[in-house]
Amino acid sequence: MLKIGTKAPSFNLPNENGEMVKLEDYLGKKVIIYFYPKDNTPGCTKEALAFKEDFEEFKNKNCEIIGISKDSVNTHKKFLEKYELPFTLLSDVELDTLIKYEVWAEKKLYGKTYMGILRTTYVIDENGIIIDVYENVKPDKNSKEILCKLV
Repeated sequence: MLKIGTKAPSFNLPNENGEMVKLEDYLGKKVIIYFYPKDNTPGCTKEALAFKEDFEEFKNKNCEIIGISKDSVNTHKKFLEKYELPFTLLSDVELDTLIKYEVWAEKKLYGKTYMGILRTTYVIDENGIIIDVYENVKPDKNSKEILCKLV
């Protein structure tokens, strides 16, 4: 995982509408970037809905929320519309950003090894510096954990 106090890696990824989004677009605001494995799966849906529930509180704290996975733009659009998510989802099908943020790694499930996304959340300050890292997050608890620590 990337360390607290380091500069967050830049990215330029398409959102659910195919528009390119850069980390630098958010300078001056805190950014919550949560990396998740797959749209429309139980854990990822719980996590997205938890961030949706707390969205106004994040806005009041000058925070933007961004979800990133390797799902396609179209899959993100359907997921976002289905659950009326008020934040953006970015598509990293090339895995570049997932690798830069050190969340693309070997995983094990039922004795099988495969490559996948480690459920991780980074909190980035107004200047692009990582101020908090959450590893192995609980999908339904991560949003509240972050809110409790934000100033």
